[in-house]
Amino acid sequence: MAARRATMAFSSVIYGTFMLSPPQFFSSLSHYYSFHSNSNSESESESESEPLHFETLDEALSSFNRRLDMHPPPSIVDFVKLLTFISKMKHYSTVLSLSHQMDSFGFRPNVYTLTILINSFCHLHRLGSAFSVLAKMFKLGFQPNTVTFNTLMMGLCIEGKLGDAHHLCDKMIEEGFQPDTITYGTLINGLCKVGNTSAAIKLLRSMEQENCQPNVVVYTSIIDSLCKDKQLTEAFNLLSEMLTKGISPDIVTYTSIIHALGDLGEWKKVTTLLKEMVNSNIMPNVVCLSVVVDALCKEGMVAKAHDVVDMMIQRGVEPNVVTYNALMDGYCSRSEMHDAVKVFGTMFQKGCVPDVISYNILINGYFKIQRIDKAMHLFHEMCRQELIPNTVTYTTLIHGLCRMGRLQDAKVFFHEMVGRGQMPNLVTYRILLEYSEKMDILQTQWFC
Repeated sequence: MAARRATMAFSSVIYGTFMLSPPQFFSSLSHYYSFHSNSNSESESESESEPLHFETLDEALSSFNRRLDMHPPPSIVDFVKLLTFISKMKHYSTVLSLSHQMDSFGFRPNVYTLTILINSFCHLHRLGSAFSVLAKMFKLGFQPNTVTFNTLMMGLCIEGKLGDAHHLCDKMIEEGFQPDTITYGTLINGLCKVGNTSAAIKLLRSMEQENCQPNVVVYTSIIDSLCKDKQLTEAFNLLSEMLTKGISPDIVTYTSIIHALGDLGEWKKVTTLLKEMVNSNIMPNVVCLSVVVDALCKEGMVAKAHDVVDMMIQRGVEPNVVTYNALMDGYCSRSEMHDAVKVFGTMFQKGCVPDVISYNILINGYFKIQRIDKAMHLFHEMCRQELIPNTVTYTTLIHGLCRMGRLQDAKVFFHEMVGRGQMPNLVTYRILLEYSEKMDILQTQWFC
């Protein structure tokens, strides 16, 4: 009865409380370029002016080309803004190309353009090139700023080189720079990414002792890591600490906790958090609600999950491929293939393009009810759509065929899998071993 009441309460929140706005998207730990310096008037005017905005990359590139042809040439400030905008669009290779063009036209770089260049190299996993730009910065007589060091630390953390990132932080302090919230946030996020939550919490406390105030991004990194470690009590304690300090949780904070609670089937607590979000004017977005849909399906409450998807559409929050895949997987787990296929059709109607995972889910569902013809049809359709079958696709096919005693066909797909560069995983090899024993054939025959 308690579980039923929790589910009913959850439904009442979904239908009665949410007044959903257009979807917001996950914010992530990012570096904000504040192009400010007291050294010259150009920098001062730059910091006061509005950032550029374009609807598309092509618009930004057209603006860049127009500026290159201007006589007299524009201030470097204009190019800083353009490169910043393109970097925020994550077109990092384009940033490198445009920077090269600026060099060829005789524009002298400054600390800001070089830092943007470092940021692009870091995101492209070209850490050596990023540090080469730092060396160039020194050679040109420029003094790196805190943003420069933070960006390099981010690059080191991306590559999992946390020791080097901490060493760079120490060097930064030796050079007279004070770590800021972004510095600590970068290191804390790096520690959380590798699962070292306890070290992240220690760094949070050190940060506070240095009178550097953590923000919502810092707290959310640790809360998310605690949730992944199933340490929900500690996550809620940190959430309470945030609120006590007047730091408001954001959509990412709530989504992390909702995900963990959903995995544990704590629907009463999910309901409470959803109410808190709405009362705080934080409207659940497609990511948050997709987490709810996935968790409901894993709990076997597929009808409730479908209700949430319908509600999303009604409220203007368009489900994405992750949402639909979760719902299809829920139906397939119950062998309700008719409903799963209807969801698949809805995806097309809504203009949401299925991915490899979508097809894998349906192929597995059809094999579970021994409809090999339907499974194979989907496999061939997937290939016609120019989607590349992955290891999961082939392992699903091999398992399904083995279960139906069609070992020769399974062997053909095994060789096709390897031939296409999709390497077998542990699950694949377990299946081969299991059915070799059942069918009394030599394990080596799979490889002949």
